[in-house]
Amino acid sequence: MSPAQTVADGSDSAFTEVPDLKEGFRLLYVQKYPEAREKFSAWTSEHPADPFGFVATAASYLFEEFYRQSVLTSDFFLDDKKFLRGIEGKPDPERLKNFDAELVQARKLANARLSKDKNDAAGLFALTMAAGMESNADSILEKKHLDGLKRMKEANEHAKLLLAQRPDANDAWVAPGSADYIIGCLSGGARMVLWFGGIHGDKKLGMELVGKTADKGRYLEPFAKVLLALAARREKQNALAQKLLHELTEEFPDSPLFAAEYAKVMGRPIPAEIKPN
Repeated sequence: MSPAQTVADGSDSAFTEVPDLKEGFRLLYVQKYPEAREKFSAWTSEHPADPFGFVATAASYLFEEFYRQSVLTSDFFLDDKKFLRGIEGKPDPERLKNFDAELVQARKLANARLSKDKNDAAGLFALTMAAGMESNADSILEKKHLDGLKRMKEANEHAKLLLAQRPDANDAWVAPGSADYIIGCLSGGARMVLWFGGIHGDKKLGMELVGKTADKGRYLEPFAKVLLALAARREKQNALAQKLLHELTEEFPDSPLFAAEYAKVMGRPIPAEIKPN
C-alpha cells in the first residue's frame, strides 16, 4: 500500500498522531465519554475502512464502565479479591452491548485487511486492542475468567506479530505487559493450573512492557501510566506511582480520577470538588 493510499483510508491512524483521534482520547482521560464518542464517530464516518475508529469507540464504552465501577483506582487494585476476581455487582448491559458491537465491526474490518495481507499492521493492531479490551471486560466486568484468559492469549499473539514488524507500535505494548503482570499476580498454584500458551506471568517484565506504552504511546500513554502507577502501588513502589500520577494530573487537570488517585498516593484528603461521581 502506498503512503497516499494509507493516508486516504486512515489505516495509518494507529501509528501516527491524528489530531481528531488524539482529542477523542484526551476527552476519555477527563471522563467525558459521550463527547469522545462524537469525535470517534466523526472519524469512522469519514474513514469507514479503518478499524481503529471502531476500536477507539469500543474503548470509550469500556473506560466509561471502568470509571463507573471504580476499576482504575487504588481501591480496586490494592484489593486482591477485586483485582483478581472482578467487580462487585454487575456491569451496565447496554454499555457492554455497545462495546461488543464496536468490537465486532473492528474485527470485521481488521480481518478483511488481513485476508489480503497477513502482515497488515492496522489489522493486527486492531485485533490486539480488541482482544485486550475484551479480556478486560470478560475478567473484570463479567467475571468470565477463562474467557478472559483466552482473549488475553489472543491479544498477546497478535501483539507479538505486530511488534515483530512494527516495534514503534508503542500502544500495543500494553497488551502483553498487562497480561504478564496480571498472570504474575496469581498464586504459583493457579499459574500452574492455568495452561496459558506462552504467557507465564512475570510482574517485573509486565511493568517494563506497560512502561514502553507509558513512555511513548500515541493514544494510550495516559492509560498505561495509570495502570503502571496502580501496579507500582501494589508493588509498594510509591515513588514511581507518585511520579506518574503527578504527570497525569499536570496533563489532565480536569480529570477527577487522576486527581483523586494522586491525592491518595500523596496521603492527602481528596477535595470534595474532585471526588469522582
